[in-house]
Amino acid sequence: MNYWLVKTEPEKYAWSDLQRDGQTTWDGVRNFQARNNLQQMKEGDPVLYYHSVSEKAIIGVAKVSKEAYPDPTADDPRWVAVTLVPEQAFAKPVTLDQIKKDERLQNIALLRQSRLSVMPLKPEEFDLLLSLGQ
Repeated sequence: MNYWLVKTEPEKYAWSDLQRDGQTTWDGVRNFQARNNLQQMKEGDPVLYYHSVSEKAIIGVAKVSKEAYPDPTADDPRWVAVTLVPEQAFAKPVTLDQIKKDERLQNIALLRQSRLSVMPLKPEEFDLLLSLGQ
């Protein structure tokens, strides 16, 4: 099993939208590294859902329900999408400031590659972030 973090602007597609819809196609990714990460996602992989820009916080946990398939918003077949379903909302958001201040998270991709929209997490990073959100 792999662990992931995806970033979205809450004004475009918030956690509440995912909960309301029950699933979403994670499409529109046009960064090669993020695309490669989408291609590595497997059904059942847990995904932390991060609100970028205005909130800068992890809001909940989703799960990959459908592995990489052609992105319906792209004309180029090299771009892919996955389907995500909501699993659980965090009891309290885990903010970017909290993450930056936690010595155990100093090597997390969110801090090292802040512009990347789809990134892997180590199991221990995922577990720690999950515990911070409970």
